[in-house]
Amino acid sequence: MTTQPTPVAAPERDLRRVIGFWGGTALIIGMTIGSGIFRKPASIAALVPDPRVVLALWGVFGVISLCGALTVAELASMAPETGGLYVYLRLAYGDAAAFVFGWLYVSVTAPAAIAALAVVFVEFLLSAAGVPPETVSPAVSTAATVGTIGVLAGLNVLSTRLGTGFQGLFTVMKTAALLAIVFCAFALGHGSFAHLAPPPGTSVAGAPLARAVASVIWTYDGWIAVSMIAGEVVAPERMLTRIIVVGMLTIVALYVGANLAYIFVMPADAMVREKAGIAVRLMTDIVGPVGGRLTGVCIVASVLGALAANLLARPRVAYAMARDGLGFRFLGHTHPRYLTPDAAILVQAAVAIVLVLALRDFDRLTTYFVVVEWLALIFGVASVFVLRRRMPTAPRPFRTPLYPLVPLVFVVGTLVGLATIVWGEWKDGNVSPVFGLAIAAAGFPVYAVYRKMVPRA
Repeated sequence: MTTQPTPVAAPERDLRRVIGFWGGTALIIGMTIGSGIFRKPASIAALVPDPRVVLALWGVFGVISLCGALTVAELASMAPETGGLYVYLRLAYGDAAAFVFGWLYVSVTAPAAIAALAVVFVEFLLSAAGVPPETVSPAVSTAATVGTIGVLAGLNVLSTRLGTGFQGLFTVMKTAALLAIVFCAFALGHGSFAHLAPPPGTSVAGAPLARAVASVIWTYDGWIAVSMIAGEVVAPERMLTRIIVVGMLTIVALYVGANLAYIFVMPADAMVREKAGIAVRLMTDIVGPVGGRLTGVCIVASVLGALAANLLARPRVAYAMARDGLGFRFLGHTHPRYLTPDAAILVQAAVAIVLVLALRDFDRLTTYFVVVEWLALIFGVASVFVLRRRMPTAPRPFRTPLYPLVPLVFVVGTLVGLATIVWGEWKDGNVSPVFGLAIAAAGFPVYAVYRKMVPRA
């Protein structure tokens, strides 16, 4: 039986609505486009030697993500509140489901994503400065990673507008880099579409394909970001829809275009050898060392922008939970001067720093995060079916086009993708996705204990 959300008193002080169209669009692009499009294509080429299959993966999951974003646009226009997916899960399925999502998100996936991006940022920064990351002592790189998280957390406490302002700068840089890669590859490069053909005797194995699916999904992860800060968007009933649709169309176009540019210029075996430097190598070969260095700087900005966006958006889930009485109430604290969720930001940053100090390798955990987070996205997007039936008269300034086909494409496509990932990882002996699902399921008994300790108001 579904537990209905518990009404709570409105907070004395709410967050300011200061995020406009450009700030919100920069946030969704900035949080989604990070290091993945610059380093994952080489890894994917090693797993899937057929470039046609690689492009199909990017296109298919781009469409699936767009379907999810179009559905979330309806949910966000109906309930434009801070917290995003947590809000929709609570409305559709009740407090227990919302608590489980928030508990897992706040304690594990959000800080781990922040920590992973901070580690990758320091690595890219060292490479851009001409310092091989492996030559730097672990103590120095760890200190730089911790310092990066601390500085960005402080900036987001000082001002939401300042945080989205940084997103505007970083988004322009990463978008310019990707557009330059596409333009230079096709206008100035000496490539060939013959590279789309796989080498003779090439076959695509199931387990490597599953890992490639995980990489592509991870790279698309982040499009839910704007719904998390819906409570701070100006005129959200009309603005959120524009932000989500324009942001997602831009992301899909950039991803497919960049991958097509990589394949056009380099055969698959050359891409595999480039690892994280594929974009820098492409620009260096076409326009020279200066172009390569500028691309490296833009990649650093891309990762930094994704990290800043995560520190801006993800703590809003903890804030929303506390506001609704489903978490520690101090996480719902709003800074008296800056009107930002300072406690939630600082706690998420602190947990991320603990993970940086405790863990060194996040590669295997990437798949774990994808499975857990996108499973929650399935339930979040599917809530549109529940809410259309339960709240048919609720105002919906935006309605999902081609309903129910669009949300069904996301739900079914994502289920197939996650099943493929879990099967492939299990076959390779990596059970971390299963552990992630078990931790998610354990949230329900945790909620039961929580309710006994903290009765409803």
